[in-house]
Amino acid sequence: MAATRKNSKARGRILAAGAGLATLGALVAAMPAGASQDSADTAAYGTNGKGWGRMVDVQLLSFNDLHGNLEPPAGSSGQVTHVHEDGTTTKIDAGGVEYLATHLRQAREGNRYSITAAAGDLIGGSPLLSGLFHDEPTVHALNELDLDVTSVGNHEFDEGAVELARMQNGGCHPKEGCFGADKGFEPFGGADFPYLAANVTDEKTNKPLLDPTFIWEKDGVRIGFIGVTLEGTPNIVTAEGVKGLKFGDEVETINKYTKILERKGVKSIVALVHEGGAPASPAYNYDCDSPGPGDGISGPIVDIAKNVSPQVDAMITGHTHQAYVCTVPDPSGKPRLVTSASAFGKLYTDTTLTYDRRTKDIVRTAVGSANHVVTRDVAKAEDMSKLIADWKQLADPVANRPQGWIAADINGRGSTAYEKPLGDLIADAQLEGLAPADKGGAQLALMNPGGIRADLVHKASGSEGDGVVTYGEAFTVQPFTNMMHVVDLTGANLISALKQQVSGSNLGSPKILQVSKGLTYTLDMTKTGADRVVEGTIKLNGQPIDPSKTYRVAMNEFLSGGGDGFPALATGTNKLVGPSDLDVFNAYLAAHSSASAPLPVPAADRITVVK
Repeated sequence: MAATRKNSKARGRILAAGAGLATLGALVAAMPAGASQDSADTAAYGTNGKGWGRMVDVQLLSFNDLHGNLEPPAGSSGQVTHVHEDGTTTKIDAGGVEYLATHLRQAREGNRYSITAAAGDLIGGSPLLSGLFHDEPTVHALNELDLDVTSVGNHEFDEGAVELARMQNGGCHPKEGCFGADKGFEPFGGADFPYLAANVTDEKTNKPLLDPTFIWEKDGVRIGFIGVTLEGTPNIVTAEGVKGLKFGDEVETINKYTKILERKGVKSIVALVHEGGAPASPAYNYDCDSPGPGDGISGPIVDIAKNVSPQVDAMITGHTHQAYVCTVPDPSGKPRLVTSASAFGKLYTDTTLTYDRRTKDIVRTAVGSANHVVTRDVAKAEDMSKLIADWKQLADPVANRPQGWIAADINGRGSTAYEKPLGDLIADAQLEGLAPADKGGAQLALMNPGGIRADLVHKASGSEGDGVVTYGEAFTVQPFTNMMHVVDLTGANLISALKQQVSGSNLGSPKILQVSKGLTYTLDMTKTGADRVVEGTIKLNGQPIDPSKTYRVAMNEFLSGGGDGFPALATGTNKLVGPSDLDVFNAYLAAHSSASAPLPVPAADRITVVK
């Protein structure tokens, strides 16, 4: 049960590459003297562009930001948008590794050269089925998906470098032991694929934490991969998770290792970058190159792509959970592919890289790519169904416990508004749980929007009945088990924190904190930077925030450490550590809802937005 096939793929790949080279050598040696290289190519490989000729089509399948979503994501988290030629849109249910496996396996059919790669955040922030077991089930699934290589993402560091090393190398959890040992599960063997972390180094030794590069080989075809995560990872992960590590500049790192790969004779290079952009449309099939190459995308990945060495032939990206296939010009002005496949296993990208055996490089003008929906109208992959069933027998006794009731969908991740209904609910739960004097005396609570990982969906996910919120569903919303903190903040620092939502590192991509009842203000998006938070409108229970007064503020440990670009929140003093955010949330659900009186959808009217 739940066994891995540690390194079996890698051994097979090396053997296949060696056999191909031996065959080529024998054929070339047998050719008449004076025969051309083209003749040698034809004699050895024939003329089929799919695998036997000078030009070889290499299939690159890719995805990103799976976040342990083994089962189909619920609600809007499990949908993608399709735009039709007339401009109308349709929502399509998508995702689930049982379907992802089938789609990938079907896509590989008929492709002699096929690579599967990913761009980070495959684990971390995961639903209970994976998160409860520190994402071992997801690594098992990725092994069975025949993943060849991935970069790390910021969420691979949620539990620190030691735990990430365990994900790579295997071994039982240091505190919780070997999961499922009593059910016949084999000890965790780790990932069959390499995690790449070229820009993550040890502060003391300056050596990469994990392998920086990976070279895929078959029949003499060699493609190099460089994996990086965003330089700003320390700003969006708890301090403990990145302790002792340095995160380097993405462009400098990729360019450095591009030269190293070239010195090894590798001229075909793909960068796996856990950083992304924002397309002009949420539709997965939106034309990102309209009206011109790369015109339909903005965000950090654009500057990265424009500065990464022209020797890099394609960039597989992630982090922003968006879908795009763009051609962004490289520093020489030549178009280069930049892709992302949304998140949660809802899409995969199929890219054709045309490899020239003579130059050993990718022919850029022949590269083609498209995102494809992981629809749920195909047969489920039986091995994935069994893997899920095996882990569910361990998880279900915990996951199925009812925690509360809701009257309708309460959107969090699925809401595009700055103030999210589920954000209000979570902030209210934190305020109520930490307001008593012996619990911290909180007067208000703040919640980071990125910590809300899903929606609360009214439709039953199993046999619990519509409207029931199970422990597993609540865990999916808040999977990090952050401990709650209550701190003293001056009114001046509280005002500064609200302004940091739209300034500093959050200037280009605002991070609007979710606020508890009683805290109100106006957000004027017609202005720029910190001026977008209209200072005179910031009030608590109708009274203006006094810059000289001290307030007791509840927030999770990530925010109280200044995470997400909020250094003002790290100035808090007189800290009291409370229960976990999940425990506080579940207690609130139990206290404020019942089958006959479910929780209504919050109005989300605390932040007045001017556009």
